[in-house]
Amino acid sequence: MKLAIISHTEHYRNPEGAIVGWGPTISEINHLAKDFDEIYHVAFLHPGTPPPSSLPYTRTNIHFVALTPVGGKGMGAKMKIVGSIPDVIKTVQQTLKKVDVFQLRTPTGIGVFLIPYLTLFSRKKGWYKYAGNWSQKNPPLGYAFQRSMLKSQKRKVTINGNWPDQPNHCLTFENPCLTETEREEGLAISQMKNFAPPFSFCFVGRLEDAKGVNSIIEALKIIPIEKIDQVHFIGDGESSAQYVKEASFLGDKAVFHGFLEKEKVHKILADSHFFLLPSKSEGFPKVIAEAACYGAIPIVSDVGSITHYINESNGFVWKISSNKPFEEVFLNAINTDTQDLKEKSNNIVEVAKLFTFENYKRKLDKMVFKKGK
Repeated sequence: MKLAIISHTEHYRNPEGAIVGWGPTISEINHLAKDFDEIYHVAFLHPGTPPPSSLPYTRTNIHFVALTPVGGKGMGAKMKIVGSIPDVIKTVQQTLKKVDVFQLRTPTGIGVFLIPYLTLFSRKKGWYKYAGNWSQKNPPLGYAFQRSMLKSQKRKVTINGNWPDQPNHCLTFENPCLTETEREEGLAISQMKNFAPPFSFCFVGRLEDAKGVNSIIEALKIIPIEKIDQVHFIGDGESSAQYVKEASFLGDKAVFHGFLEKEKVHKILADSHFFLLPSKSEGFPKVIAEAACYGAIPIVSDVGSITHYINESNGFVWKISSNKPFEEVFLNAINTDTQDLKEKSNNIVEVAKLFTFENYKRKLDKMVFKKGK
């Protein structure tokens, strides 16, 4: 079987001239390639230096099909998307002729016109993946339009979480990010963790208020410095320099890494007691599952489908719409009894089982391709 994947994944050429792309997506496709004859990935090829989180394709049956980058903020960027429609549709048309089935990964700028195009003008077998917050009450207009179109699809749609009003064709799928080997190694590491202060904390994501970086720094200000071993901020953003200044009271206990390769991220998660993500909007971030693999206890907000996996038995949840500040949840976490923390760590490791590539392939076979039991 031959598969086409259509996405907005950023690709670059590395110094050796090889195509590399955003690590989590490329890793997923590398694993899928074991079960398909050919995979064609239609996505954006950007100029410039690839970030450290980029990975190469590792299998020769994966073929990258380049699109000219479009999208971004502002009316000018939106008009470029409109101008790109003929070229994008032509590329998609040509690629679909080569395959048996497609996956369109949404929400994305090009999804605004590709969902209607594929719905009305293509009879090719396929499914859609909606990686955003399926329950978001006031999403951006483009996201709302795509979600509305997907709710009325005949094709399958994979989404984050399990919702009361979920249409039958919308299937709950965990986004894969772990191998069985990584999970087994993570389990061994988690069993060795001792949850007595000083604690190590880790944040992974874009450095911005929307992801809760400001809330994390404010919470750290009100706890005794001797309870902190290290605070790792992995990622980057326009406000990163400002956050470095605001976290200066931590001295060398605060480490701003920028973007890192997956192996280095996992090493830090393996050494962390808590994973921090008081974000304002999410679907379900893969990095929560990656942290869970190593028994790092999540202190997270209750957005998207996060609370479908994280609860008081395996983490600490900040109800973002309540009057309770994040600092209160944070203090509760670090003041929790050592044995109770160890129990939460043991419980969160179980969540990681759902996010393996092997489990993802089993669910694809059963729920999308209708193969096996």
